[in-house]
Parts: sequence; C-alpha cells; structure tokens
Amino acid sequence: MEVLIAQIFNGLSLGSIYVLLVTGFNLLLLVAMIIHFSFPVVVVFSMYVSWAVMTATGMVPLGILAGILSAIAVNVVTAPMFQHIMKKRGSVDINATMVISMGMGMIITDILSHTFNQGFPIAFPDALTGNDKGALISTRLISISRGQVLTLIIGVIFVLFLFWLLYKTRAGRAFRAIAEDPNGAKLVGIPLLKTGLQSYALTGILGGVTAVLMAVLLGSASAGLGDQLGHKVLAVSIIAGLGNLKGGLIIGLLLGVLEAVIQGYLAGSWSNAIAFIIMLIVILAKPKGVFGSSL
Repeated sequence: MEVLIAQIFNGLSLGSIYVLLVTGFNLLLLVAMIIHFSFPVVVVFSMYVSWAVMTATGMVPLGILAGILSAIAVNVVTAPMFQHIMKKRGSVDINATMVISMGMGMIITDILSHTFNQGFPIAFPDALTGNDKGALISTRLISISRGQVLTLIIGVIFVLFLFWLLYKTRAGRAFRAIAEDPNGAKLVGIPLLKTGLQSYALTGILGGVTAVLMAVLLGSASAGLGDQLGHKVLAVSIIAGLGNLKGGLIIGLLLGVLEAVIQGYLAGSWSNAIAFIIMLIVILAKPKGVFGSSL
C-alpha cells in the first residue's frame, strides 16, 4: 500500500506536467488553429537555456527568468510562420502547421544536441531541485522529494489560473469565441491575428513555467526529451479529444498516475506502450476522444 501511495503521488506530479503541456498545445490549436507538435521541444529548449544561464552565472533565479523569457521569445518569434495560415483555418492548413512545427522541432533538437554541453545530457543544480535538502517525507518505502511537492502545487495553481483566465476574463472570452466561431468573432470586432499572437505569448509563459517545473521534478534533461514528451502530449490530446481543455486536464493527470503505478509494479518501459495501446483503443471506439473534440 505504501508503494501505491508513493507512486500515485509521483504520478500526480508527473501528470501536472502533462496537463500544462497539453493545455498549451490545445490553446494554440483552439485559438490559432495550429497543431504545434513541437511545443514540448520548445519547453526542453527553455530548460537548456535555464541550465546554461545557471551554469554561467551560478544564479538560480536568473536561470529561471531566462528559461521563461526564452520560451516566450521562441513562441512569439516563430508566430509569423503561422500567421498567414490562421487567416484560412482549413483542414489542409492545419496539417501544414503540423509539418512546419515538426520541422521546427527537428531544428531545435539538433541545436540542443550539438551546441549545449557537447551533446551530453544536462543536470540541474541541487539549489533548484532541492535534492541537497533531502526528502521532504521519508518512511520505510515512501520517499517524497521537495521537487515533487513543489511541482504538484505550482502546477495545480498555474492550471487553475489558466482556467480562470480562459473562463472568467475578457481575453479568455475572446480566445473561446475564436475557437467556437472565428468568422463570428471577427464580425463582432475580435482581431484574429492579434488574439492569436497573444495566445503565442501566453503559451510561451506556460512553456517557460513548465520548463522550470520539469527541471525541478526531473533534475536533468536530454536533447531527445522534447520528442518523447511530444508523443505523450499527442496521446493525451487524442484520448481526451483534440482541443478539449477540461478533458486534457483529467486525462493528463490519469496518464501520469497510470505511468507511475506501472513503473512501480512492472519491470521495463511498459508505460509508453500501454499509453499508446489505450490511445489506439480510444481512436477505434471514440474517434473524437473520450470527452469529444472541441474543433
């Protein structure tokens, strides 16, 4: 029972990361009609920038700030590539954005593998992860680190903030109006391109915060981590239903818990295989996802 409790807590921490990644993915999909498959790659890039600044300066707060700003910068700078596609909003254009995004992800991954730390994985300082202070809760079988607790708490707070922003503010109403009816939103005076650019900036902030939380939780990163996360984000989005924010929240947490429990009781890397088996079953049974697509 103690092992199960520990793995469930680990899974909730991991699931909160999936939720943040899926929320950013879905936000761009809903507002800008972009399948940003490389969004997790941008997050890993921000982790590397944060690590580089911390290594060069020895200042953790400056590294955190650099990671968040780099995610915003990459999202905003690459926005013009997608701006003309936003005007058409057709299914062919959506597929084109996915191809562009995948190409962008490959370029970033190559930069990470050839520029930072001579291609070797990076490790974040204990001052960020909290490993130098030992476990926060430790019993005979349970060990919960400060990084896990911090990741879960900040992840939940940030997700709640995003949902408040989307459902309780004027900017959020504009985002949802474009998602539901872009032509109608344009008729009532909502600027599609400007609002789309705001969504890039918002997802940049989301990506930066996610990068910091991943650094705290994992303590390390590699150039290929973004591709691995990209597959998980796509799986969660398809299982929940493309563009379904609330569904992504639930499925993201469930996938994190499922992975942690599987890793705790089964030898080998079965968690990835089981996640994609579930995705295949859902596609066959409910092509629009468990909660339905919002597109």
